Amino acid sequence: MTENEQQVAGLLLAAGGGRRLGGRPKALLQHRGRPLVEHAAGVLHAAGCTRVHVVLGARADAVREQAELEGCVLVENPEWEQGMGTSLRAGLDSLAGTGVRAALVSLVDQPGIGPEAAGRVLAAYRDETSLVSAAYDGVRGHPVLFGRAHWADIAETATGDRGARAYLKAHEPAITLVECGDVARPYDIDTEADLVHLE
Repeated sequence: MTENEQQVAGLLLAAGGGRRLGGRPKALLQHRGRPLVEHAAGVLHAAGCTRVHVVLGARADAVREQAELEGCVLVENPEWEQGMGTSLRAGLDSLAGTGVRAALVSLVDQPGIGPEAAGRVLAAYRDETSLVSAAYDGVRGHPVLFGRAHWADIAETATGDRGARAYLKAHEPAITLVECGDVARPYDIDTEADLVHLE
């Protein structure tokens, strides 16, 4: 195990209720015969994160029943309906006492982003001041790595569905961009039309 793998935890945001999918929680969508949340947690493990925290919200009980998430810490976000910002805060809170020095944050609804891209972002971690983001043809995307030094300020600015967007915009010059367009496709599963991306 490399030092990076011990110091960086995976943080999977999987609480959304799938409002534009007719209220089907994204975590429970089927991909390659398994719930999407299981696939996404597996990507973080495969990328080298030995600790993975998964933030659940919509139909959390069903997710716990249907998805095999052994080895993951499951974090319940009771405020998930208020948007992704609350899930990011809940996830960072859950990591606070663990001694990890950075969080590699990914979203449950991006199955086109696999271990290669996540591993590249993880490999760019230096210390707890690190801010790293995957990029696709130069455009910032996910996953994103936040060193611990940034967590409190990110939690303060994470509101609604914005997550860390405002914080990242304000700290653009400090972000290390890691090009991943050759190994991943950053589409989201947001609407019925996007379901074609599931396998």
